[in-house]
Amino acid sequence: MFRLTPVVRSIIIINVIVFVAQMIAPRMDFSACFGGLEYAYQNDVITGFLSMWNTRTDCFKPYQLFTYMFVHGGFTHIFFNMLSLAFMGPMLESHWGTKRFTMFYMVTGIGAGVFNIIVDLFFGVGTFGIMMGASGAIYGILMGFGMIFPNMEIMLLIPPIPIKAKYLVLILGGLNFFMDRSGNVAHFAHLGGVIFAFLLISAWRKQGGNDWS
Repeated sequence: MFRLTPVVRSIIIINVIVFVAQMIAPRMDFSACFGGLEYAYQNDVITGFLSMWNTRTDCFKPYQLFTYMFVHGGFTHIFFNMLSLAFMGPMLESHWGTKRFTMFYMVTGIGAGVFNIIVDLFFGVGTFGIMMGASGAIYGILMGFGMIFPNMEIMLLIPPIPIKAKYLVLILGGLNFFMDRSGNVAHFAHLGGVIFAFLLISAWRKQGGNDWS
């Protein structure tokens, strides 16, 4: 049983509510967002308005850098994101406190979106049409967990062996980036979450030594 802390519990509840709303919301034609391409693009209105559209499309809005974190593309997508949050989030929230943990989650999630946009605009890679999911913030949580509790041993399910958190971070990040080359995963958003997590924790360390609570 996970002992959920207040912010983690609230984030999970919000994500679940939005996901249910996605399932029951009416559908809408968003093909105009792509400049009137020949094919029609339809999605439910919740996904269409809350997900983050590519800045090259007509449907991108700045608020989507925040709202995209609470929209998911399917049950598996939201389940594994929220499972990861429920596993690692409470320990970080207990360590930092609710305000700092909330700031960390938002900065890494929004930072992940910003990083993906920058990579897309300036380097022509990581191109996306529409992006959704808490994965950027979750990778930030993963990085934070590895930095704060680097030597904590975690028992894997497959294979059933213990592994230190700092190594688990490297393995999970590497597997995600190198194994899925379909173009449907925002790898650079995940990398952005990791980078912003590292920068934020490094800044906190300089400000307050080892006492970040």
